[in-house]
Amino acid sequence: MAPEVTAISAPLIVGDPDVLARHARAAGIAAPLHVVAGVDEASWSDGVVEVLATPLPKGADVIPGAIDPVCGRAALASCRRAIAVALSGEVDAVVAAPHNQTAISAAGIAFDGYPGFLARETGTREDDVFLMLCFSGRRIVHCTLHVSVRDALALITGERVGGAIRATDAALRRLGIARPKILVGGLNPHAGEGGLFGREEIDIIAPTIAAMRQTVDVDGPFGCDTMLNRRDADAYIVMLHDQGHIPAKLAGTQSAAVAIGSPVLFSSVAHGTAMDIAGKGIADPAALIAAIGVLTGRPI
Repeated sequence: MAPEVTAISAPLIVGDPDVLARHARAAGIAAPLHVVAGVDEASWSDGVVEVLATPLPKGADVIPGAIDPVCGRAALASCRRAIAVALSGEVDAVVAAPHNQTAISAAGIAFDGYPGFLARETGTREDDVFLMLCFSGRRIVHCTLHVSVRDALALITGERVGGAIRATDAALRRLGIARPKILVGGLNPHAGEGGLFGREEIDIIAPTIAAMRQTVDVDGPFGCDTMLNRRDADAYIVMLHDQGHIPAKLAGTQSAAVAIGSPVLFSSVAHGTAMDIAGKGIADPAALIAAIGVLTGRPI
């Protein structure tokens, strides 16, 4: 386990112990495992990796680097177990390793990403869970995510924008920011340019921000192209997927994807599964380490 991680947290891996041990051997990693059936059995001894056992179904096997339904089911089974122990208060937060959408689909499981899955597992309305990308000292929250632009336009309502603002404020407070400052971007170019390029800012976004100012330090709407250059905010809210993801990816630094709005603090990495290098011991763990740091309030 990386010393940067153990210095700021008591990590507990959730998964199949046999699969973990086999992959560690293949990658040449000396990792003594302490397998437990419950969180209360973990000891966090020096040099030992704690594993909360979530075995594969009897007879199932994992082939490194293969996109397989078994892997899809196993990924979500481990995630479900981790969310459950967080809901019960046995752990403080969950950090998810990358998942393979194709493997999950091959298992016949309807899956639209971790925010929706987290909402269903915690009994939260899916519309109340949002994605926050954390990178280079910035946090960007998305009002809409994995939908077409046409469908996203219909989702931009006062209720949804207000929900994003509330979820952002609550998440930042949980991360230790006493009075978060939030900026909100517009939907249209130049935030509508006073109605010349669209009225969503005038009719929906600005009135919602004005109503939220009674309880939240929030301002906007601003044109996203200029808003994200400002450094006087703790978080920025954008309306569309690409308004946030493009600047995050262009930054070229490690980022963490945090699902906010549910009872569970939940983060995941912002990259894929790299099947081509599975079991070779050359994957860069920096993004996973960064995702852990974000949830501790002490970014690494």
